[in-house]
Amino acid sequence: MAPAYDDQNIFARILRGEIPNQTVAENEHALAFRDIAPKAPVHVLVIPKGKYVSFDDFSAKASPEEITGFMRLCAEVAQLEGVTLDGGNGYRAITNAGADGVQEVPHFHLHIMGGRMMGPMVTTRG
Repeated sequence: MAPAYDDQNIFARILRGEIPNQTVAENEHALAFRDIAPKAPVHVLVIPKGKYVSFDDFSAKASPEEITGFMRLCAEVAQLEGVTLDGGNGYRAITNAGADGVQEVPHFHLHIMGGRMMGPMVTTRG
């Protein structure tokens, strides 16, 4: 079971208009904006407008319309940012969940990162 949603997380506050953002794209179900600490030339966060903590929470509880809207906005962002395979060299789409996934904001979000070689996905420890 997902932890309770925190209405005071930074993404909830962005959705309410309390904190400004650099919007890249938006639809009825999702918002995409630039990461404030980008790790690549293209680093956009896509968040659902609903109250979901993680990917598994969103996938299990969101309506088909929310899921479709979210995924379509992800595709639109990749196209707008010029990283799709039909116009760029690709991108990484990643989401983090919980402590082991190093999730920093308890609102489901997907990072779309590209514009350079992204390197190994994870490093291993001994």
